[in-house]
Amino acid sequence: MKKLILFFGLVLASICSYAQNSNPGAAIPPYSILTTDSNYATPANLKKHRKLMLIYFAPDCPHCQHLTEEMKPKMKEFGNTQIVMITWTSIKEIKDFVRDYDLKKYPNITVGTEGTTYAVLRYFNVQTTPYIAIYNSNGKLAKAFDKAPEIDKLITMVKNADK
Repeated sequence: MKKLILFFGLVLASICSYAQNSNPGAAIPPYSILTTDSNYATPANLKKHRKLMLIYFAPDCPHCQHLTEEMKPKMKEFGNTQIVMITWTSIKEIKDFVRDYDLKKYPNITVGTEGTTYAVLRYFNVQTTPYIAIYNSNGKLAKAFDKAPEIDKLITMVKNADK
């Protein structure tokens, strides 16, 4: 009986922690990612009072690749939004992804790996990629998507994040 109560207690705690991190108003996760230029980036590197789109992705994920392709021609529509793309894969895979999609030409995009810490993966309870979290200019979660929406809907959500 004690084991059953413990099990349900853990399930309830897990559900509550997931709800806190996916609900509007949640804070930016405390990530530390190794970027393609061999530096570490954390939320402290973000510009203040700017919107953030955090994308948890896998370089070999077809949906992630499609999202990246769709975003490129519409980058101006994201305005001054900072885009942080985080994965758990190797730095080599990330460098190849950045090269293949020519992401270096977009100064508002940071791509990096959290390695095996899985801090962001756990924070959002990511089940599929891409996982997208949009934060308003005050650093509060405005909207999260467990799969990529249509690009125009994503742009609208970013534009309306402060409303």
